[in-house]
Amino acid sequence: MVLKRTRKKITYEIDKNTFTDLVLKDTALPYTVSTSKSSTIEAKLLPNIQFIYELSLARLELHALGAQFEIVNNLRLFRITNTADEEFLRRRVAYFEEINGKKTDYYKLQQYNITRSVNQYLTHWFYPYKGKYHPQMIRAILNILRIQPGETVLDPFIGSGTTALESQILGINCIGIDISPLCCLISKVKTESMYGIDEISKCMNTIKPTNSNSHQPDIFMESNTIEITDDKVKNFYLMAEMIAHSDTSRRGKDFESSYFENIKKMIKSVTDFRNAVKTNHLKLGNVKIIKGDVRKIKLKDNSVDAIITSPPYSIALNYVENDAHSLQALGYDLKRIKEDFIGVRGSGFNKFELYYKDMEKSISEMYRVLKPGKYCVIVIGNVTFQEKEVDTTDRVIQFAKKTGFSFKKKLDKIIYGLYNVMQKEYILFFKKGDA
Repeated sequence: MVLKRTRKKITYEIDKNTFTDLVLKDTALPYTVSTSKSSTIEAKLLPNIQFIYELSLARLELHALGAQFEIVNNLRLFRITNTADEEFLRRRVAYFEEINGKKTDYYKLQQYNITRSVNQYLTHWFYPYKGKYHPQMIRAILNILRIQPGETVLDPFIGSGTTALESQILGINCIGIDISPLCCLISKVKTESMYGIDEISKCMNTIKPTNSNSHQPDIFMESNTIEITDDKVKNFYLMAEMIAHSDTSRRGKDFESSYFENIKKMIKSVTDFRNAVKTNHLKLGNVKIIKGDVRKIKLKDNSVDAIITSPPYSIALNYVENDAHSLQALGYDLKRIKEDFIGVRGSGFNKFELYYKDMEKSISEMYRVLKPGKYCVIVIGNVTFQEKEVDTTDRVIQFAKKTGFSFKKKLDKIIYGLYNVMQKEYILFFKKGDA
């Protein structure tokens, strides 16, 4: 669903003492009491914003960041009517191009992009991972939850590392967990390569791909004049191999040509990342990527400040089969590894039974490690199986309530048929503690 153009001015006002709880209780449009209009700040939406859920997240993040506003100009301009911190907004917001005529940090970061997709800036494009969510959405959710620099967010289904990279850029620490060794590799390379870019660049003409389906992650064909000891460098070139495997398997490209082409592009993106950090005076958060199981998280009770994640959507996507070429290239047995993946085990309706048991365990663990009074955000959707919709979303909500979470809000996120089984997905907000 796209935004409908209208000439009507829509006004939203909110009490100056309102915090995240009230924002998340909002089920329709924000509401407030009037406040002085002694100063006016204009916030202009990014031109690529077109979906209703994006407008909802834009409103919510402005509220959470302390702004009161009215929307004008065909829903493209937010007129802030209180004395909000203009510079703070400019550095944090996700869905806005300008605050009072000056470009936002997020807009500037989007310009460091060598791809045709607006969401693939910096290192977000590394590896064509299926089913990942938009980085812009994650930045907005971090704002809505009021996560501060130095606090720690957990993503126990880290996937391609979107949560990790967006947290890092905002100075927020992130712990990413995934059962997939490929996901751990992708997430590490996206967030760690900047710290080893000089050494990575030096090695560009000395490392060659193996193009083997049996090599282990630390084996390379190296020249006799250089020894690679830095894991960041090793992982970078291994990631280039994995992208080449994907290009060969999915697009029929020549392996070696793809490998060297992607190395150049990756080095350009990592160099851009370093320049973006310096130019925009970013203080990066710490990222820790762990190969582990969300059903048994190796973290202490009450130890993380927020959870933002997107678990497998039941049987919507077989993550083992989809990335078989890369997992095999990393030396993994597909039949053996699939038994560890949530949503892949079993067959037919048995898959759903196993999936629900795994999700119940996962949510219980997420509840355990989250600090009291903090938020857990789950992005999930239903699937269609044998021409019937399976309400995975409602089951997840029930599991969360049973565990002890209070359910705060559900935002619809319309999508257009992911692999012919997805119809719609949802952003679910839960709080650990009071209802």
